[in-house]
Amino acid sequence: MKKQKIGFTETVLRDSSQSLIATRLPYSKMEPILETMDKAGYYSCEVWGGATFDVCLRFLGEDPWERLRKIREHMPNTKLQMLLRGQNILGYKHYPDDIVRRFVRKSVENGIDIIRIFDALNDTQNLKVAIEETVKCGAMASGTISYTTSPVHTLAKNVETVNELVKMGVSSICIKDMAGICTPQSMYDLVSAIKDAQPDMPLVMHTHCTTGMAYMTYLKGIEAGADVIDTAISPFSGGTSQPATETFFEALSEMGYPVSLNKEVIYKMADYFKPIRNDYIKDGTLNPISMGTDTQCLNYQIPGGMLSNLLSQLKTLNALDKFEDALKETPLVRKDMGYPPLVTPTSQIVGTQAVANVMAGQRYKNVNDQIKAYCRGEYGHTPAPIDPEIQKQILAGEEPLKVRYADTLPTDTYEKTKEALGETARCEEDVLSYIAFPQVAEKFFEERKANEEKVVKYSITEA
Repeated sequence: MKKQKIGFTETVLRDSSQSLIATRLPYSKMEPILETMDKAGYYSCEVWGGATFDVCLRFLGEDPWERLRKIREHMPNTKLQMLLRGQNILGYKHYPDDIVRRFVRKSVENGIDIIRIFDALNDTQNLKVAIEETVKCGAMASGTISYTTSPVHTLAKNVETVNELVKMGVSSICIKDMAGICTPQSMYDLVSAIKDAQPDMPLVMHTHCTTGMAYMTYLKGIEAGADVIDTAISPFSGGTSQPATETFFEALSEMGYPVSLNKEVIYKMADYFKPIRNDYIKDGTLNPISMGTDTQCLNYQIPGGMLSNLLSQLKTLNALDKFEDALKETPLVRKDMGYPPLVTPTSQIVGTQAVANVMAGQRYKNVNDQIKAYCRGEYGHTPAPIDPEIQKQILAGEEPLKVRYADTLPTDTYEKTKEALGETARCEEDVLSYIAFPQVAEKFFEERKANEEKVVKYSITEA
């Protein structure tokens, strides 16, 4: 039987470095290897989206749009990919449709070829606008299932979601296992079911090595017919990151699967990133624990990053002794909230509420604005209904939304923001950066201006 060709999406410039070093990989460290990466023969390279946008502005002093343009310049022959949170774009709340469309359009104009679009609730209505605009702009929309397990997340439901995404015009389907909890047999069954329903649709697998399942899970998914895998060059692979690119290249080649990667190039990439990885270990940015295996995710279905957040919250409250209680409370809150997949922002919503319940000694005595918004329906349709009594308690007499939340938002956000920023915003991209992260972008604009004035002053002095 002829085996399908396997494509590789390289994640070192986005999800791999996000997972291991909190996205603290500046452009200066990646630039020398970009032209080499461009010769590797990847299906795509994930270079943008996720947390990169926020971190560039907040911590690295970089314009994310300029970073994307420079990567595009150095990698003209490789499809560049980004991760988009549907109606949330790259922020943590829902934005009006016109802002989503503008953001997609400018992403494509600045160099993106593939946009992987997901929603924390798998609500396809939150993906529709972004998919439509991506297709309209001539880019490839990768419709995504946020993988999770629950009584309502059945094979039939996942296939139903895939069929909806295909009708919307996606170019591929991605199974996004953000917590590394998908077992080999579960991936085999899911890929088989999707391929039975949509045999001609390219299928991408994304997972993390957090629980130790990833290598086995990918192999079983490939056996079932998957076409593309997300991998990370070896120095930035494993742990909370993805499986190693070179390892899968060697294994799949020996097994007779056609792969198009250039062996010499990917090993040259590995040699380049090894000292960078070692420097991050030395300065503490990369915690060796992040590169290990943590099977707690399999017990509690909690992503590694969410576990870290739970620990951080409890440490701040001087209540680390409540950690086990918070772990046990988390799946209970998730059930109450209609079994949302635990991915940004629902992982924060559920985790924070679990801590609040444990600390108060009474469930839902204290609730924050995020979970109120969730119960109002601002994040979309939940996989299962929210527990009606708990929803009623949290909303305290307020009625849930009867319409799609984005339809209630103002349609002049861009125009008003552009007018308010005046000369501070030099282009449409600046306005969009401000809309996504107002305080962070404002500080970045101020620092950009100050640095430019320093350069001018220095030049005059030198002259």
